[in-house]
Amino acid sequence: MKNKQNQTPDQQGAQGMEQKMKQGPGSKKQEPLLKRYRFFLVTAALLITLNLINPAQGEVAAVITGKSLIEMLTIIPPIFLLLGLLDVWVPREMLIRHMGPGSGIRGVFLGILIGSAAAGPLYGAFPVAAVLMKKGASFKNVMIFLGAWSTTKIPMVLFEVTSLGAKFALTRLVASLVGIFIITAVVDRMLSAEEKFGIYEKAAEL
Repeated sequence: MKNKQNQTPDQQGAQGMEQKMKQGPGSKKQEPLLKRYRFFLVTAALLITLNLINPAQGEVAAVITGKSLIEMLTIIPPIFLLLGLLDVWVPREMLIRHMGPGSGIRGVFLGILIGSAAAGPLYGAFPVAAVLMKKGASFKNVMIFLGAWSTTKIPMVLFEVTSLGAKFALTRLVASLVGIFIITAVVDRMLSAEEKFGIYEKAAEL
């Protein structure tokens, strides 16, 4: 009991993740289909209702929804392919060593590097973050990875350098990095150990 109290939330989350993985897929409770797809069903119901009330606006909404769905279908499969390779090729012990609770500056650097080198919209980052948590990455490093994915992508920085100038691009990059560290620290302080452990458990169930 004493050892558990001395553990950080990241270490508790990693241990909980390991226990869930040992239990195997049979221990996972399946959600009812209606609950699992509730957001899709609500969206479909809203589109149908809008079409009945205002067919013109409903058609516009349906076209926008269709375009967004097509975009997701072209982006998500490659991301899940990379996730499968990451899950198979990167041993858990290696990721804990390089991005775990005791990784220090190295873990921060890797979080920024992986996020900056990634491609795709922000919603593609969350499955990757879940795999990193499954593999034992610390909560702070996962937060830094998400922040880097959203604001410090290498192609975006290069575009800013050529279009807006190096001074603007570097200023924006430094400001973004400072913001990432501040947000990570604030979120880390705001969430309790139980909440962080719950996030790790959710990641283990995916």
